[in-house]
Amino acid sequence: MNRVRWHLLLLIPELERSLGRGALNRTRALDRVDRRLRKLTGDTRAQIARELLTELRRLNRQIADLEARLLALIKTFRPQLLAELGCGPLVAAILIGHTAGVERFGSDASFALLSGTAPIPCSSGKRTQHRLNRAGHRQLHHALHIIAVTRASHDPATKAYLARKQAEGKTSKGALRCLKRTLARRFHRLLTDTPAPTEHERSCPRPEHAARPRERIDTAPARMHCAG
Repeated sequence: MNRVRWHLLLLIPELERSLGRGALNRTRALDRVDRRLRKLTGDTRAQIARELLTELRRLNRQIADLEARLLALIKTFRPQLLAELGCGPLVAAILIGHTAGVERFGSDASFALLSGTAPIPCSSGKRTQHRLNRAGHRQLHHALHIIAVTRASHDPATKAYLARKQAEGKTSKGALRCLKRTLARRFHRLLTDTPAPTEHERSCPRPEHAARPRERIDTAPARMHCAG
């Protein structure tokens, strides 16, 4: 995308300026750019740009196919995640894949500690406050951050929650950290819910003598929560 835009900036600068962020992900925008480049006959740079457009079309088709396959898998395994605002197929796949089995965690505090959403106490004197937790799994933290930011922009209940936290004296970033800790609790519960049985499991019932699930481990020494 950057290479196409660089070529357009030299060839048709007004066209490049008219393309919004992510425009080259859409077929209509690619067709529009291709029509303009086709008029520049004999220009080597325009020819290279058109070849890049062909590659972009191929990549966009591949991305759409992968997202469709992920969506089918998530609908089979954890469909409840898709009902959550801000949790699309890619975010849900990150939560499922990088959690690597939620049964490993004995509590939502352990899950929050892994995802880096458990605030770290840094109180001084009579002032109680928490700071950002820079540890934890960054991909899980990124997924929860996307959900938090989306809800902060589009969900009235979340906007009211953030406003209440800021009225209590927290900064905007501090209120967002509280929100992510709350979301870690919620998504831990959603991931803990019994998954829908697969077609193979429905056709092959589990025998009575099947092995018991392994014991869960609690990686958090104590339940951590955001003050307030």
